[in-house]
Amino acid sequence: MKRIGIVDTTFARYDMTKDVVDVLTQYPGLIEWVRYTVPGIKDLPVACLKLFREKECDLVIALGMPGPKVKDKASTQIASQGLMEVQLMTMKHIIEVFVHEDEGGSPVELKNIMKDRASKHAQNAVDLLLFPEKLSSRAGQGVRQGFPDAGSL
Repeated sequence: MKRIGIVDTTFARYDMTKDVVDVLTQYPGLIEWVRYTVPGIKDLPVACLKLFREKECDLVIALGMPGPKVKDKASTQIASQGLMEVQLMTMKHIIEVFVHEDEGGSPVELKNIMKDRASKHAQNAVDLLLFPEKLSSRAGQGVRQGFPDAGSL
């Protein structure tokens, strides 16, 4: 059985973990999951590392919602770099699922983006661990998470 860690933040305005779990529970006996919640996105890298080392996760999904200000964009870059460092340290995937607060034109649109991105990336995580050929079959297809697919050229 594969174990997926889910790290989320209290800063986010929507609980994306629910959408991730909805996908993961479709694979009983194949996938189990563990959740860890931290205050903000800059706390995600160490939380991911702890899940790899202490909970023996095979992959971690890092969920975050950066704010719309310039300082929030800088924090996002720092968090993203930290997540990349953890991936290299562990040789394991972290699926970064960030939804910027200014991506949606309204609260309803933002919530829909968050739901779509979280669930599609949860499926990507399952496919990475169990069905990598599914990802290969979608290469070059302009697949998007949070918005409609762009399609291939």
